[in-house]
Amino acid sequence: MKTRAMVATGPGQMEMQEFPLPEVGPEDGILKLELAGVCGSDPGIFKGKASRAPRPYPIILGHEIVGRVYKMGEEAKKRHGVKEGDRVIIEYAFGCGKCRPCLAGRYTLCERYYTYGSMVSCAEPPHLFGAYADYMYIHPRAMLHKVSEDLEAGTAVLICAVLGNAVRWLRHIGGASLGQAVAIVGPGQQGLAAAAVAKEVGAGPVMLVGLERDAPRLAMASRFGADLVINADREDPREAVARATGGAMAGLVMDVTGSPAGARTALSLCGLGASLVLPGLYGGQTEVPLLLDQVVFKELKLLGAFSHDFRAVEPAIKLAAKGNYPWHEMITHRLPLQEALQGIKLVAGEVPGESAMKVVLDPSL
Repeated sequence: MKTRAMVATGPGQMEMQEFPLPEVGPEDGILKLELAGVCGSDPGIFKGKASRAPRPYPIILGHEIVGRVYKMGEEAKKRHGVKEGDRVIIEYAFGCGKCRPCLAGRYTLCERYYTYGSMVSCAEPPHLFGAYADYMYIHPRAMLHKVSEDLEAGTAVLICAVLGNAVRWLRHIGGASLGQAVAIVGPGQQGLAAAAVAKEVGAGPVMLVGLERDAPRLAMASRFGADLVINADREDPREAVARATGGAMAGLVMDVTGSPAGARTALSLCGLGASLVLPGLYGGQTEVPLLLDQVVFKELKLLGAFSHDFRAVEPAIKLAAKGNYPWHEMITHRLPLQEALQGIKLVAGEVPGESAMKVVLDPSL
């Protein structure tokens, strides 16, 4: 049996290819994809933008994953508590299990870059290390989570990346807490999810900053927990945050724009002793000028954040299941697998007249 997969054969090049389904041993398996999300990082991967190491083309992209267990070995079934036919989500990273970060439990920072959809070549068997496909390989170290049949697929596909990221970045790394003023710069899917996480932990006021071009997203912000929505093209975000906090500014700020201007705005919103979480990628070697004297005089904490992990995904599943937020509204485009290149262009903002928040690929279309 074979499976289709959309393969990035080199920077800016993609084509449909077929691969044989791998044999399944006692500790691995095969996933039948239900939906794959097109992450905001996928256009960069597709174009060859370096991350921690050069991209090992050819690559099957896709690391936002929901599907059903198609085949699985007995040891893997015991480990994950699942059986064939169960609906699951799989994390981006699984790690080699042998390097220092993996041994320290930080498998998202694996030195061998064992991750789905970005840093494992499909040139050699078992090939299927990305979700832009009908089927995907479940590695023995895959971080797999069972999810409810009642959960809408468009919500489930957001959990590992978008919701799990928000939980880890804002709560576990940033330490968002009860009554804390939180400012989030960037009202995309990650900013909206972060607003919901801040609301869930009792932070307040929860403030979300965007631009005029983000008007449709800013209009959604209150439904995702934002107490104050700031259009930076119409008012000074620093003045707005000062008014909302009685001059104290925010105790926790996160920039999810991936823009140097966003990072500068985020820094300006920090109060004394605040934490500034920076999970955005700013373009590889691009220099981001910041007024670092503010870090000194305010004794700020600058916190880098990369991806989600098991400890964040578990509460993210519970957050999604509560149904308190309209997660499905984030999905603006649902495309067949063969239109993956169009999905990447939409996410990159390269389709005139189209504004995409979340694009998903549906192999059944």
